[in-house]
Amino acid sequence: MNAILIGLITQKQTEEQTREYLDELAFLADTDDISPMKRFVQRLEMPDTNTYVGGGKLGEIREFILSKDCTDTPVDVAIFDDELSPRQLRNIEKELNKDRGGKHSELNQVLIMDRTILILEIFLKRAQTSYAKTQVEMAHLQYMLPRLTRLWSHLDRQRGGGATSRGMGETQMEADKRIINNRIALLREQLKKIDRQMTTQRQNRGKMVRVALVGYTNVGKSTLMNLLAKTEVFAENKLFATLDTTVRKVTIDNLPFLLSDTVGFIRKLPHHLVESFKSTLDEVREADLLLHIVDISHPNFEEQYEVVNQTIADLLKDKQLPCIVVFNKTDAFSYTPKEEDDLTQTRRENLSLDDLKKTWMARLSGECLFISAKDKTNIEELRQTLYEKVKAIHIERYPYNDFLFQHYDNN
Repeated sequence: MNAILIGLITQKQTEEQTREYLDELAFLADTDDISPMKRFVQRLEMPDTNTYVGGGKLGEIREFILSKDCTDTPVDVAIFDDELSPRQLRNIEKELNKDRGGKHSELNQVLIMDRTILILEIFLKRAQTSYAKTQVEMAHLQYMLPRLTRLWSHLDRQRGGGATSRGMGETQMEADKRIINNRIALLREQLKKIDRQMTTQRQNRGKMVRVALVGYTNVGKSTLMNLLAKTEVFAENKLFATLDTTVRKVTIDNLPFLLSDTVGFIRKLPHHLVESFKSTLDEVREADLLLHIVDISHPNFEEQYEVVNQTIADLLKDKQLPCIVVFNKTDAFSYTPKEEDDLTQTRRENLSLDDLKKTWMARLSGECLFISAKDKTNIEELRQTLYEKVKAIHIERYPYNDFLFQHYDNN
């Protein structure tokens, strides 16, 4: 499938941010096997409440879709970088599919997607366990419920007799909404049951110290998990390679603890997903120590760092957890040094790794490490730091074990 990407430069979003967000949107599309072919950007104070972009820009997009340039490579999908309201979705679909009739008019329709539904589609494809599938399906239905159109007529095939049959005077739309609401209610009950089972599982793990890997999506959490736990957790250079929380027992110098790999965060993470993945995120809430993994090779790693910090703060509310920030992918870090006669202000891309370490990272004190999971650089330093942190938590929980640790360390 071929797609065009649409984004906005607004009062709250600079041109540079919009460009980077569209880069990420293109990565999301590629993860969903969609090929981006062109980008459209407009500067507005805020998104248009009716069509997201202005009428002129929407007409420009429609002209491109109908142009000769798209004869051999037709546009299948138009993806918007923000969540579209039901009104925006209807108006955009009507405008972009104008003059696209013919014998197979339904096949010629351009599919309208936004960042939210794209992420949900990826989650639907990547969910492996019944738990993840249930979570994603509920989030997907909650998103689609207020956006029902004639395309939902396929739900009619799911109807049987009895309780699901249409009553007198009930419209197709009302019937579809009732079916979806019933399905959401059923999925919610299933999730409650699974939540209770997972809570019991966490309680059955005893009082072992729990360490949770957190971070933006595609920063290398699963690769690091494989290194520390000496296991084979699925990892690839795709967004959301991991959806299901994986928990492994790790032992460093005879000190065991539990290490969990959680789903990656992302900007504008759909709130339906956050709610549906409550139990998955409980691994973060109930952890004793967080390992915040950051891809230092990413041009906007500082913003990703803040996105994760804010998400964690929202999850933990007033709870404070010790955290080690691990800057990964130092092997891929690159920068552009300034010329000697360049008098312009130094930008982030002009700073070397040593220069960066002297900035805000210096304030992290000893809670900051620089590694390459790919090249196994500084992995032993990370293991030693983990050992010291986990040991301190363990001794605080079991003071009588302090003597055993001292005896072990002295020998």
